[in-house]
Amino acid sequence: MGKNQVYSWRLTTETKDSLEREAKRRGRTIADVLDTLTAKWLASRGTDAEAEEEARVRAAALRCVGRIRGTNPARAEQARELVRQRLLRRAVARPRRGRAS
Repeated sequence: MGKNQVYSWRLTTETKDSLEREAKRRGRTIADVLDTLTAKWLASRGTDAEAEEEARVRAAALRCVGRIRGTNPARAEQARELVRQRLLRRAVARPRRGRAS
C-alpha cells in the first residue's frame, strides 16, 4: 500500500539525530523507520486498547442490568413462569383499549 498521508511533529535535536543515524544504519529513510516504529507501537497497544474498550462497554452494560431481589432460592428456575404470571396480572388489570366487544 502506498503512503499518501503526511504527518509532522516537533522533535528534539537529539531525537532527530538519533532517527537519522538509525535510518542510515539500516539503509532506510527516516519515514520508513518512523513507519515501522509506529506500526509496532500501535500493534502492541492493540490488546490494551481492546481491553480498555471491552471494560468500558462492560461497565456501560452493567449499569443497565437489573438485579433480582427476594428470598426465593429457586427464582432463576421459575423465572419463565413468574414472568408469565406477572404479565397475565397486568393484562387483567389493564383491559385493551379500542376493541369493540
